[in-house]
Amino acid sequence: MRKIELLDGPIAVESLLQECYDEHCGAVSVFLGTARRWTKGVETAYLEYDAYREMAIAKMQELAEEASKRWSPHHIVIVHRLGRVDIGQASVLIAVACPHRAEAIGACHWLIEELKKQVPIWKKEWYAVQAPKWIHS
Repeated sequence: MRKIELLDGPIAVESLLQECYDEHCGAVSVFLGTARRWTKGVETAYLEYDAYREMAIAKMQELAEEASKRWSPHHIVIVHRLGRVDIGQASVLIAVACPHRAEAIGACHWLIEELKKQVPIWKKEWYAVQAPKWIHS
């Protein structure tokens, strides 16, 4: 199973993780990125994400395909939220189910690093006391 999505609302973390459970897999590695209150000593009010949707989905699918070749996971979930994300809310979820933990952890780590490098998703940090700033996610 592969699930690749860009969402305009909250990420249903528990529901997505349930989709990864598999009797053939002994490991589900998860990366859950959340909006933090402080960034380099500056208070963040909330985040805002934007993307080139078609290209972002295509690139996320390419990354899932490459991870499948490298680690042979049974399940891959890559979900990123767009729009406003309040402090404490999830902005990205990557979950990988594999028979063994080393594969699951390796694939999950590689996917989040490559997503941040390659996928056209941008983050705007809205600060409590200063002007917002766009940052490549």
